[in-house]
Amino acid sequence: MRAVIQRVTRARVTFDDGGEWNEAGAIGPGLCVLVGVTHDDTPDKAKKLAAKLWKLRVFDDADGVMNVSTADAGGEVLIVSQFTLYGDARKGNRPTWIDAAKPDVAEPLIELVVEELRALGATVATGRFRTDMQVELVNDGPSTLIHEI
Repeated sequence: MRAVIQRVTRARVTFDDGGEWNEAGAIGPGLCVLVGVTHDDTPDKAKKLAAKLWKLRVFDDADGVMNVSTADAGGEVLIVSQFTLYGDARKGNRPTWIDAAKPDVAEPLIELVVEELRALGATVATGRFRTDMQVELVNDGPSTLIHEI
């Protein structure tokens, strides 16, 4: 699994519902996480990603140092499935998606990340799988990490 993790002051995702854009999920301060799934990803990896996101210390402490976890900051999490994180454009100008898992494999693993985060106590919003989505966010810092499990 590959994740692009952004510390945000707010974020939301909308989806195209037959020509009308509707909000799928929104958060206040917390993490906006784009998650890509590849062929060898497992439920264990999904659980590890959820734990990492919950314990990730990217929020400022009283001294302005990134030393406070998502859990301790009370941060919300927006999870958005993003198969394009496994796009490969090393050859030519058109990316190939062969490293991205098919939706029937990826969707349950993304849902498991969400379930695990909620079980840990997180407030979680999500995008809508298999739809055209738009993600809006205010990156706090800016602070962006790439994490691979």
